[in-house]
Amino acid sequence: MKNLCTALLLTLALSAHAQTNSIQKSKPLSEGAPEKVGLSPERLGRIDAMLQEAVAEGDVPGAVALVARNGKIVYYKAFGMADNASGRELKRDDIFRIASQTKAITATAVMMLWEEGKFQLDDPISRYIPEFKSPQVLKGFHYNDTSYTSVPAASEITIRQLLNHTSGLGYGAIDGDERMKMIYHKAGVTDLFTTENISIEESVKKLAKLPLHHNPGEKFTYSEGLDVLGYFVEVMSGMPYDEFLRKRLFEPLGMNDTWFYLPADKEKRLVSVQRPENGTWQRYPVTFYDPDYPIKGARRFFSGGAGLSSTAKDYATFLQMYLNGGELDGKRYLSRTTIQAIMGNQIGDLWKGSGQHYGLAFEVQNQKGQDMGGKGSVGTFNWGGYFNTQYFADPKENIIGILMKQTQGTTADETGWKFRQLVGQAVDD
Repeated sequence: MKNLCTALLLTLALSAHAQTNSIQKSKPLSEGAPEKVGLSPERLGRIDAMLQEAVAEGDVPGAVALVARNGKIVYYKAFGMADNASGRELKRDDIFRIASQTKAITATAVMMLWEEGKFQLDDPISRYIPEFKSPQVLKGFHYNDTSYTSVPAASEITIRQLLNHTSGLGYGAIDGDERMKMIYHKAGVTDLFTTENISIEESVKKLAKLPLHHNPGEKFTYSEGLDVLGYFVEVMSGMPYDEFLRKRLFEPLGMNDTWFYLPADKEKRLVSVQRPENGTWQRYPVTFYDPDYPIKGARRFFSGGAGLSSTAKDYATFLQMYLNGGELDGKRYLSRTTIQAIMGNQIGDLWKGSGQHYGLAFEVQNQKGQDMGGKGSVGTFNWGGYFNTQYFADPKENIIGILMKQTQGTTADETGWKFRQLVGQAVDD
């Protein structure tokens, strides 16, 4: 009886803090005519020609492209193949591993809990995950046995630093420092995602024992900080991370094709990861990850930094919520004031980009970036994924662009910058 009462109280507490009704009521994304929202159908046709050529020339095996403006999807097409070996043609509602596009969703989950007053962004993460107490910074390393020495960090890691990649954590197998690759591998830290029987909690607690690249706040180092925050959401919400996202974001937004592990009835829509080999596209082999994720596996590892799979339309729905100032279809997920903070320059001059700064979830374009041309207006935010998925959203023009591919080891693919440039040139109002 006591356990039942506890479970009921937890359920009531969670429902009380779920997304709220909004006095704003935008409509869900729907399809419309480009000329109705100030985009030229003829100029959008240049995207057709570009992607058809890229497939014909073997630059990409296939791609799904989506363009939306003012809440209307005006371009949504598939080109090429989902799997060349079996001859399966790509469809526009096929499912892609979005890898690091997961990060913005995790950052959103964190900020939803922040809005409930559960923590401050400059709190040390060790207050909630004690294993991160008293971090160490790498000092010396011995390649012969991968042993190392370290010194105490100048400060604790904060939640804000995990969000903006200044925590000093690394990224294991894809880290730019060979020493960190070896240290993470030896410790058994899981990168990206896994089919193995391990939880995100187990991996994060291994990570917490390892040395940092540098003192927290000192540099921008792309990291597994969002994996730490995926587990942090579990700690703060009392729910498995996949369940939190399902209840608090995906189901309310109608993102029914976004999952860590795909339900059986969606598995056939998963696009294969492919690479060029002897003039043909071949399925990517098992390396430090199994490309059959998210179908195979123990289904316990919910990577906040790289674990989700989704469709172009689902991700466009997520971005439209941001362009609406945190609201969609009468539900409020974030306040407009919170989004303002998310888009702000959170790392000062530490960002190496030209014409952009980094916020709490996205790379964000500044005046210099706008003036360079081809990347959107001031405030345009974007990121991408390890398997060559990408997105951008322009708040000034109220435009979303999404380009989904599933490739590794390509050298001739220029569809990314071309797509973004061609979306911009289609504005005709």
